[in-house]
Order: sequence, then structure tokens, then C-alpha cells
Amino acid sequence: MSEEMKALREQLLRDERSGYDVLDAAQLAEMEAYCADYKAFLTNGKTERLSVREAVAAAEAKGFVPYRRGMELKAGDRVYTCNRGKGLVLAVMGRESLAEGVQIAAAHIDSPRLDLKPNPLYEDSGLAYFKTHYYGGIRKYQWVTIPLQLRGVVVKKDGSTVEVCIGEGEEPKLVITDLLPHLGGEQGKKPLSEAIPGETLNLLLGSCPIGDEDDKDRVKLHVMKRLHEKYGITESDFASAELEAVPAADAVDIGIDGSMIGSYGHDDRVCGYAALRALLDIGTPDKTAVCVLADKEEIGSMGVTGMQSAAFDAFMTDLCDGQGVSLRVCYENAFCLSADVTAAYDPNFAEVYEKKNAAFVNGGVGICKYTGARGKSGSSDAAAETVGYVRSVLDAAGVCWQICELGKVDAGGGGTVAQYMANRNIATLDAGVPVLSMHAPFEVVGKLDCYEMYRACKALYLAR
Repeated sequence: MSEEMKALREQLLRDERSGYDVLDAAQLAEMEAYCADYKAFLTNGKTERLSVREAVAAAEAKGFVPYRRGMELKAGDRVYTCNRGKGLVLAVMGRESLAEGVQIAAAHIDSPRLDLKPNPLYEDSGLAYFKTHYYGGIRKYQWVTIPLQLRGVVVKKDGSTVEVCIGEGEEPKLVITDLLPHLGGEQGKKPLSEAIPGETLNLLLGSCPIGDEDDKDRVKLHVMKRLHEKYGITESDFASAELEAVPAADAVDIGIDGSMIGSYGHDDRVCGYAALRALLDIGTPDKTAVCVLADKEEIGSMGVTGMQSAAFDAFMTDLCDGQGVSLRVCYENAFCLSADVTAAYDPNFAEVYEKKNAAFVNGGVGICKYTGARGKSGSSDAAAETVGYVRSVLDAAGVCWQICELGKVDAGGGGTVAQYMANRNIATLDAGVPVLSMHAPFEVVGKLDCYEMYRACKALYLAR
């Protein structure tokens, strides 16, 4: 190829290099250190409550303090507010007035899982079980025959709250059984979505009876006895409990080269951690920088801890009131990065991807102008000016990024919190880490993409 043609290609065609061909040795070393911290966050934060706990501890170690309504704030002050233990908003106050807007990174920290039903405990044929109701978009067949643990809280009759942790470390785990292949002929003829009905996702708890042989529900009673001894709860207390069955496996490196991370909860804690960590690592920005870690995205961002809640607006109103600034003026000049994952191109399932517009592992941050389903339903569809702004910021910071869609136009689709931020009159763009096996109990991401997401959030917090 002539030098003239080479120069023309570099000038006019899109750069499709792997991120590993762009980052230097120092950046790759920093990537490994960052990913080690991220794996610890994943392992310790398997529910939204646990993620908030980890985030608050990390924030307080970096000088963040709880926000109190009416407190005076100056440039560089670092504050946070916790939304009922399941959501978190943090801010680093900037040099400029809030009338100039804020730089926001909004992610969610809930993940698909199995919740216990209000009356979960029963015994059948000498085995005790918990009944579950799945949360979010799961593929039910993926949740059988894997080790599970139970995490959450129970509010007892006297109003006290007890934290539940079953199946951690060397403790016995829980499991959902499946049909053996010798008897699974009819099951095997069913579509994947029907082979494991939701009502059969029952957690196996025990098989050892207590009492006399003519007593009823001896195994169930034994399970309840152990739970009472450990947590002081009774069966009626399940009515006021939030208990989640999540995979028991820790986050681990994947691949002979260790270039990827496998874990439960990458969607969307991989972006949530990047948004958090970037905020913790910046100094005093020009514009106030805000990190939002929201709950309930997997079921539509509803509820008091979801992105549609007024909790975020209340926090921002308080900050604006402290400067005598109108909230609507702040929002008009604000920018939000809707930090949520996208689907990584998987050559094993190439038929559902449009390769020219897919995100690839090690391609860097996946920018999505729109999400939604089919005809962009449920998408905020960012303006060209918004995409251009993000491009310029990331390019100036040397961040690896790629433009993408979730999959083929009519193959399906998905949503993020972007539309709810855009509905507030905030310029918003989706961007996140490409994920393999999204929504599975064990997802896979590239370390390079995790690191680039962190760098992207950091660059946008510091941008004008």
C-alpha cells in the first residue's frame, strides 16, 4: 500500500483496532489494578443493598459525607445521599454555578435474580423448599443446577431488621434441581422459554426431619428451627422480607490469558462501579459531577428507589436551592451518560447480530445512540449534537470507544435509564461495557472495556 493510500485510509476510514493496540504498558498495568478492585466489588456486592454498602464505604474513605438538607457547600465538597439502602447519589461540587449544569453518570445496581415469594417455605416428599418469583429478564433454564446463596433482610414482627446471609464462603449452598436426561424426553421437545416453568424455580433447602415419625412437615420445621436459631425469625416474618437468591460464585478471571472477568452482576455493576470509582478519583471539577446508582432498572425503573422516582430530583433540588438556582435551569444545561451495558458480539450466535453495528470485546466503550426494541421503542434516541459532544470528550481523553446497537433490528431489544433522564430535559446518551451472556447468572466482560468505561466516566465528569 502506498503512503498516500495509507494516509487517506487513516484520514477517512474508521479505526477498528483492538484496544490492546492502543493502550501503553502503564495503562495496561493500571487496568489490571482497577479490575482487581472491581472483582472485589462484585464479589462483595451481589445485591443492590450490598452494592450500596460497598459504595458508601468506598466513598467515605475518599472524603464523602452524608448530605444534610440545608448544609452549605463549596467547590470540592463531596456529599452523598442514600435512598433507602438500595440507591445512591453522590456529588463533587464544581467551581461553576449549578446554573451551568452538571455532569452526570447514571447506572443501575440491581441485576436479574430470584426473589422469595411472600409465603415461600413448604415441604413436599420429604424435601423442604423456598418458592421464588424471578426478577428481571432471566432465561430460566440457566438458573437450575448451580450453587446459589440467599441474601437480604427480614423485618421481624417487633419492627427490628435482621440481615440474612445463607451460602457464603464454606457454608452449605442452595440449588434448584432439574430433570435428568433419562426422563427428559418431553421436556427436551419444549422451547427453551417453556422447558423450565417459573413455578418450578424452587430452592432446595433440606431433607433432614426432626421430631417423631408421625409428625407433619418435619423437614420444614427443621429448616425453620435453624433459621430461628440464627436470625430469630418465624415463618410469618417472610411477609416483610426482601430475600434474593443469587449465584454463589465469586468474580474470577476468564481465559488462559486472564483477559476477561466472569461473574454474576456485570449488568450493570460494571458501569456502576466505573461511574462510582471515577467520581471518587477526580479532584474539583469545573461543573458539579454527579454519580447515580439506581435500583429497579431491570423491571422498568419503577418504585421509590428506581430512576423514575423523585428521589434524584429531590437531591438535585436541594443542591440547587443552596445556590439559589432553578432546578429546570440546571437540567437544561446538564449532561447525563446513561452508563449501561450493551451486548458484545458473540460469533457463536452471529445470526442475531448485525456485525457492522455490533460492539466487540476489547473495542472499548460501546456508545448507543438509541436502545429500545424494533422501532426504537423505549429509547431516548440521543441527538447528533449529544453524540458529537461525547465523541469529542472521549477522543480528547484518548478513550477507546465504538458505536453500536444491541442486535439486529427485529431480533429484540432492551432499555436503560436513559429515557427517564432525558424526560427531565437532560441531554443523555447511552454508553457501556459490551457483555457476553448478558442476564445469565455468570456473565463475561473484557478487562480492557471495564477500564475504558472508568476512563470515559472520568473524562466526562471533568468535561465542560
